[in-house]
Amino acid sequence: MKIKFLLPIILLVAVVAQSCVSNKKYAELQANYNKSLDTNSKLKQSWQVTQQELSGSRARVTSLEEQIATAKSNAAGLQDALNKCLAGNNQGNVNIAKLADQITASDKYIRHLVELKNKSDSLNMILTNNLTRSLSPAEAQDVDVKVLKGVVYVSLADNMLYKSGSYEISPTAGSVLAKVAKIINDYSTYDVLIEGNTDNVPIKQTNIRNNWDLSALRASSVVQALQTTYSVDPKRLTAGGRGEFNPIADNSSPSGKSQNRRTQIIITPKLDQFMGLIGKGNEVPKGQ
Repeated sequence: MKIKFLLPIILLVAVVAQSCVSNKKYAELQANYNKSLDTNSKLKQSWQVTQQELSGSRARVTSLEEQIATAKSNAAGLQDALNKCLAGNNQGNVNIAKLADQITASDKYIRHLVELKNKSDSLNMILTNNLTRSLSPAEAQDVDVKVLKGVVYVSLADNMLYKSGSYEISPTAGSVLAKVAKIINDYSTYDVLIEGNTDNVPIKQTNIRNNWDLSALRASSVVQALQTTYSVDPKRLTAGGRGEFNPIADNSSPSGKSQNRRTQIIITPKLDQFMGLIGKGNEVPKGQ
């Protein structure tokens, strides 16, 4: 009897025990499941954050790549500009060098001209001094020697050279003309212009029409005397008359008229020497 009564009790205990074990295991599994869900949720959140960060990083990389491309383009542009600048600068240096050479050549030419002018001025002063010293005090009263703008002017009074109203050379003029001719012959590289001048009083002679004729005839007389009597090369001589139209004093007084009645001997360097100097202006020897 006792055995029959105990058997159901044992079976009941076994079932309850088994039921208790299953609930415990279930709770444990449920806890693990919940923990896994939580971990999964956190992993999803972390993945989303990572994706966002990755997207931001990619955007920054793209921006940096664009900046690099822009910088490379700017660098290329700057290099091109630099090359052009250098090319232009080199051309500028060439132009500056040419200009400097031209300035140097011009400076040399100017110095050369200054040297020639100084030399010419010195020769003119020597010529003037030699002629002035050769004249006697009486002759010097009728001869005026000046240097104006590189040209020597020897002005001879008409009362010493000619008879009144005439173009014939007076015998008393021989001494002065001889001294002038010596200076002219000593300076053989100079040309000589003989220029006649009169006052404004009309001439009254049948063989002389006016003061133009008188001034030209007087200049011609001096030229022929220098050539025939004093052996001056006629190729160096020129005769010209200016009549009454080149006065140096007022014709309203006897003194003024006397000063205007004159014959000038103008001694100048040869014209072809000046033309040659102009033509060879840029051929000044180096080092001058």
